[in-house]
Amino acid sequence: MINAGPAVGDRIATIVSEVLAPAVLVAALLVTVGWHAGEAPGVSHWWGLPGAIFAAVIPLGYVLHGVRTGRLTDHHIPDRADRRVPLLFGVVSLTAGLVLLVFLGAPREVLALLTAGGVGLAIFALVTHWWKMSIHAGVAAGTLATMIVIYGPVALLGAPLVVLGGWARVRLTAHTPAQVVVGAMAGAIVAATIFPILR
Repeated sequence: MINAGPAVGDRIATIVSEVLAPAVLVAALLVTVGWHAGEAPGVSHWWGLPGAIFAAVIPLGYVLHGVRTGRLTDHHIPDRADRRVPLLFGVVSLTAGLVLLVFLGAPREVLALLTAGGVGLAIFALVTHWWKMSIHAGVAAGTLATMIVIYGPVALLGAPLVVLGGWARVRLTAHTPAQVVVGAMAGAIVAATIFPILR
């Protein structure tokens, strides 16, 4: 019974880490932004779906394949040295999706979000060479910043989820508090600057 508390805390942290995983948030955000862009006359609500495929589904598939073949130990890639190649693959996949969607005439909001995401991924890939910033925190904070740009201050109601996600990563010893805070700051700054400028 003495260990029941810590065990429950770890289980909650694991669930939170999965629910607020970067691929989940990126896919949900792209669908949301695409739906919002579709409020303009003559614009489809579903432009976010192909973006989600290139920005979340394909990169996650690459990581899961790495886990199955033994190249990676876990889909969250806990070893910093193993992160750079999957991150660079994500940048390439996202860029390919961006080029395709530009060619197909996707709405500016979706293109702006993909561009911001690509810049964020490139920054994390660069920093990962020396330090393990939290991608979970970066994507969560970037998602919140994007939602604030679109929906205004009411989106701040989602801020506790960013804090909860950061707590989960520290609780599971996946990151230090500093790695979570810096990751969140990086994600928020990129999203809050690039997305509104380009949209």
